[in-house]
Amino acid sequence: MSKAIEKPTTRDMRPLLDRILDTPHLARAVPQLQPVVLHRIIEHCGLEASGELVALATPAQLSGVLDLDLWRSDKAGADEHFTPERFGVWLEVLAETSPDAAARTIAALDPALTTVALSQYIRVFDGAALPPTDEWADDVPTDPDAAPNTFDREIAGYHVTARRPDAWDAIVNMLVALDTEHTDAFHRVMRGCVSLSDSTPEVDGLDNLLTTPDQLMFDLASGRDQRRERQGYAAPNEARAFLEAARRLDLSKLRTPPGSPMATAYFRSLDDEPGVDAAAAAAAAAAPTTPDTLALAPALAAASAGASLADVLMDEGILPPPPRALLEAPAERPTRLARIQSHLRYLNDLVPVAYLTRTQELAYLANTLVAGCSLQGRLFGADDASEATVAICNLGLENWPAQWLKGGPRARAGTATPVVLPIDFLVGHDLVSVFQVGWNVLHQQVCLESAKTLIGVLGHVECGDRETRAELKALRSALRTASKAGAPWRVRTALDVLTTLDSLAWAALVGVLDECPVMHAALASRHSHALTVSATAFEFISENSQIAAIHDYMTTLPEALSA
Repeated sequence: MSKAIEKPTTRDMRPLLDRILDTPHLARAVPQLQPVVLHRIIEHCGLEASGELVALATPAQLSGVLDLDLWRSDKAGADEHFTPERFGVWLEVLAETSPDAAARTIAALDPALTTVALSQYIRVFDGAALPPTDEWADDVPTDPDAAPNTFDREIAGYHVTARRPDAWDAIVNMLVALDTEHTDAFHRVMRGCVSLSDSTPEVDGLDNLLTTPDQLMFDLASGRDQRRERQGYAAPNEARAFLEAARRLDLSKLRTPPGSPMATAYFRSLDDEPGVDAAAAAAAAAAPTTPDTLALAPALAAASAGASLADVLMDEGILPPPPRALLEAPAERPTRLARIQSHLRYLNDLVPVAYLTRTQELAYLANTLVAGCSLQGRLFGADDASEATVAICNLGLENWPAQWLKGGPRARAGTATPVVLPIDFLVGHDLVSVFQVGWNVLHQQVCLESAKTLIGVLGHVECGDRETRAELKALRSALRTASKAGAPWRVRTALDVLTTLDSLAWAALVGVLDECPVMHAALASRHSHALTVSATAFEFISENSQIAAIHDYMTTLPEALSA
């Protein structure tokens, strides 16, 4: 009798939320989730559908989730701004679950957050300072954007009126529960709202002080930045400054430049932070990844109540799989990351303290890419940022200036001396500096060099279509301006005209002229007969051989762009 062929196990295709809600002992598992994991679940399933999960979360968890969910940036690498509309959705979800749960969560939040958010929905006046009720309509300060006066309510001596009708019932129910269960927090929030409901002071030109709403918003953003910094995040402005400084690094200097002040301040703040768990930090450093994914699974997998939930989340890609050995490569073939793999493997085997420090540096660098850089016109994802960081560090090791080594040869300005770094190089050198070298090489030898070549090619491209000729001329002019500013990626949209000449050349150029240059698959397809290449088919540049291939490809541009 023949043996039946065993079918492979199929993935459970039910919606994620259904699978989570069917998890045994869910009420014990959810409070173990890191806020970033809970936020990912909510993003995946939708906030309005996640009420049952939200109800099981602790106030501390929800506070961390709101730090992630209520702030948005208009584009990749831009500063994030507070979105009060999202806060209204949260209030409705919390109140729908339980007004008491909503009040408990509000009481645990940053008072500046609650005050600023609520002031977008309501105006609050101290009842003792108002005229009698029948005179209210005539004497209360008017607001042209206020909702009809049917949205009025007296709560514990405060007169509350709506600025906008949405979330009104949820806000009222939450405030009543807050007054009943958390009186101190209630009065703190209401006094803050009263201060924001008063009229704006007259501008006299004698000072440049922030108004009360602006000051509260500044305090709110500052408090969030401090909390996120303690968790390993970098502020967008600091991340942009770090990356720009690396682009301008002078690799011809005879001595190693001083360390990055942004990175130094970041790591000093971690050293000064009380209560940092060294064991947790060591676990977090098990893989080079961003703070979004640092140590998400350990606490969850350690508890039996959370094991099933962890399996579901890993199956859906919400949690990363169990960490593997850092940067291990198959022994039978070399990889493009061979340099950094060998150096980190040496540290892991012989200098574990240095290994921990370097992996923490990798996490900082990956987070810097997430906060301050774009990838192909979009936000960096956690996995992409981790992969890019390791690739750039590998490139930095290959291009480390010889004159920066103790006893190394002195190179003349503008020359490069190949150097073989000792295997213990990372014992005494940080990966932040190595990354800066690799990032500089990417910018100078890939991005700016490709822009320079393209400018020259565009000056000789002949095209019969008048409109296309005009667009090519405008592209050349814009690329010159952007290159002088050190930012060729600003012409990304204008590059679209090249699709009418050669779509593969367009894809390749979009990759190399990017803020984080990458090697698109189009560079490898020029000798093939492929008509299309996926927009996502690229690899991060980690070796000089790839840069040489890019330079070689750029010599073929005149032929590719000829009409």
